[in-house]
Amino acid sequence: MSQRRKWKIQRALGLELPGLGKPGALEKRNYPPGQHGQRRKAKLSQFGVQLREKQKLLFHYDLREEQMRHFVRKAKSLQPKNWIEALIGLLERRLDNVVFRLGFARSMAAARQLVSHGHVQVDGRRETIGSMILRPGATILLLPRASQMAATLQARESPRLPLPSFLQVPDQNATNRGVLLSIPDTSHVPFEFNSNQVAEYYAKRGV
Repeated sequence: MSQRRKWKIQRALGLELPGLGKPGALEKRNYPPGQHGQRRKAKLSQFGVQLREKQKLLFHYDLREEQMRHFVRKAKSLQPKNWIEALIGLLERRLDNVVFRLGFARSMAAARQLVSHGHVQVDGRRETIGSMILRPGATILLLPRASQMAATLQARESPRLPLPSFLQVPDQNATNRGVLLSIPDTSHVPFEFNSNQVAEYYAKRGV
């Protein structure tokens, strides 16, 4: 996805999504993209509101709709009465997201690339599947070669987000290693979103 498209997405949604990488998407314009962007925005329908909230999750976590539906179904099987919490617990424990939240990469796409290229170990084993769901207690290691890449050094020197409470870097002298302490919840999502609207969106579609 080009940087221009990332900016357009964030302006259309009205907020910055950390997973898309470089900040500043909302600084250039305070109106939506397009030649008619300065016109007064039409009020969103209920469907439009639900769609917007769902899209925030899709674009931040860099998922396709079929991937999100898979996680929704899995979350409902784990915690039927409060599956949104279970959904966020799954999304935030994806290996690519954990690599991003540890500050090893500046975007979700970059974190996924580190994983798919074999630059990350989990509990001493090299993993290449970004969608892998980690369990509490897992140790994540960025291998030495990747630690010296220019993009990785920049990301670690200037993390896109602060370290969340469900992750820990045990040794400040070895910042290429992190530990998943616990299962995250909706409070750990690094942007504002309405979980009820997301729940209603998928409920109406029988997912």
